[in-house]
Amino acid sequence: MTNLAPRAIAIVLAAIAQTACSDADQRQMLGTLEWDRIGVAAEVSEPILRIAVKEGDVVHAGDAILALDARRTDAELAQATAEARRAEAALAELRHGTRIETIEAGRATLAGAQSTQANAKRERDRLAEMHKRRLIAQAALDDAETALRTSAAQANAARANLSELLNGTRIEDIDQAEAALASAQAAMERLTLTRARLDVRAPADGRVDALPFKLGDQPPIGATLVSVLSGASPYARIYVPASQRAQLAPGARCRVTVEGVDAAFTATIRTLRSDPAFTPYFALTGDDASRLAYRAELVLDGDAAKKLPAGLPAQAECDGHAG
Repeated sequence: MTNLAPRAIAIVLAAIAQTACSDADQRQMLGTLEWDRIGVAAEVSEPILRIAVKEGDVVHAGDAILALDARRTDAELAQATAEARRAEAALAELRHGTRIETIEAGRATLAGAQSTQANAKRERDRLAEMHKRRLIAQAALDDAETALRTSAAQANAARANLSELLNGTRIEDIDQAEAALASAQAAMERLTLTRARLDVRAPADGRVDALPFKLGDQPPIGATLVSVLSGASPYARIYVPASQRAQLAPGARCRVTVEGVDAAFTATIRTLRSDPAFTPYFALTGDDASRLAYRAELVLDGDAAKKLPAGLPAQAECDGHAG
C-alpha cells in the first residue's frame, strides 16, 4: 500500500495539470492583428499617369498618392462651366427686363402693320366700289379682302408683341431660368469634385498598405486605387466563445500575444459584438469548433505595438468586465 501512494499522487497531479492546461486553452481566444483600413475607390475609369508613393510609405492626410488622366473630365468641366455662364446670363436678362430699344422696335413694327392695314382697307373699299359698277371681277375683290385680313392679323400680332414687351418678364419665366441655372451649377460642382478626386490623396494619416495598380493601368470604376492602414495603434480581432461572452464587456483588460513576437501586449476591448457567428476556421479548437463566437476588437497598448504589421495571428486572455 505504501508503494501505491506516490503513484496515486503523481496521477492526481498529472490530472490537475492537464485540467489547468485545458482551462488555460479554453481561456485563450484566437484571432488576427489588424489596423483600421481605408480604401480609396476610382470614381472614373482613366489611366494612371503618376504614382507618388510606394507600399509601406508613411503618409499624412492630403498627401499626393497618384494621379489619373484628367483630360476628359477637364473638357466636360469646361462645357459645364460654359453652360452655367449661359444660364446665368439668361437669368440676368430676364431680371433686367426688356430694353427700351426693343420696345421702340415693337412700336415701330405695330405702326408699320397698322399702316399696311389702312392701305389694304382703302384698296378693298376702292375695288368694292368698282365691283358694284361691274368694272372688275369678283376674284379681284376677293384678293383685296384677303390682303385686308392678312394685314389686320399682322397688326394684331404686332400689338400683342408690344404689350408683352411693356408688361415685362413673367415670374414663371424667371423661376424656370433660376432652375436652369441651379441645374447647370450643380453639374459644374459635380464635375469639379470628380476632377479633384482624379488626384488621389491620402484620406488620413497612416501607412500605404497596397497599390493594386501600376503606372499606365486603367482601373475600372469602383476599383480600390490605394489602401491605407490608419489609426493610432493596431487592434486584435478575436472571437470570444459563448462560454466566455457573459464575463466580458467593452473596457475589459486583456493580454495579447502575437505570432513571432516574444513579448506580450496589454490591450483593452474596444468593441464586442452582440450578434454571434460561427467560429471561423482559424479559431477552431477542440470542443469550441461547433460553438458560436462573438467578434471583439482589442486595442493594443504601447509604442512597440505601432510597428506590428496587419494579418499576424494573435491570441488573447481577458480578465473579465471592465472595472
